[in-house]
Amino acid sequence: MTTEKWPDGESGFQIEEDDTFEWRDYGIEDCATLAVFWLLALVVFLQFFSRYVLGDSIAWTEEMARYLLVAVGFMGGSMAVRTGTHISVEFFYRYMPGWMSRLLVTLVDLVSIAFFAIGAWVTWKLADRTTALMASVDIPKSFLYYVVLVGFLLMLARSIQIAFLRWRDRTVEHPHVP
Repeated sequence: MTTEKWPDGESGFQIEEDDTFEWRDYGIEDCATLAVFWLLALVVFLQFFSRYVLGDSIAWTEEMARYLLVAVGFMGGSMAVRTGTHISVEFFYRYMPGWMSRLLVTLVDLVSIAFFAIGAWVTWKLADRTTALMASVDIPKSFLYYVVLVGFLLMLARSIQIAFLRWRDRTVEHPHVP
């Protein structure tokens, strides 16, 4: 009786090869979101270090981390629109006739475009009316709303681009857009 779990030369683990990095696979919003994310990581580390190592936390780090997280969320939304990774139900498209699935995808694209356009308009109006400063730093809160507005505009632009490519190619598949 053998006590070996795996035959000779096999470890039991399947290791996938890493994809190669290509700049053309990423959009400008990916780089901007990554930069804001690393700024968020730096601020959170600064908050942790000052609170638990120095024993006295820096007052502005908690508020800035919160606002940077909001910025990462809305800027990252554009990445999700570009890559087609927003949550959606794609199961039914496979079992519908071709014309019906294309009609439904077109309707979903139009609703998405309308949603992002309304979100951008409301955010612009809100940013225009906001005059208060942040609690811990002298930066207008409208600055945060303008960052959210940029996120909505990026999502709107990518959504229009995706809808146009789907309409041009007459497909329900999400096109590859760098």
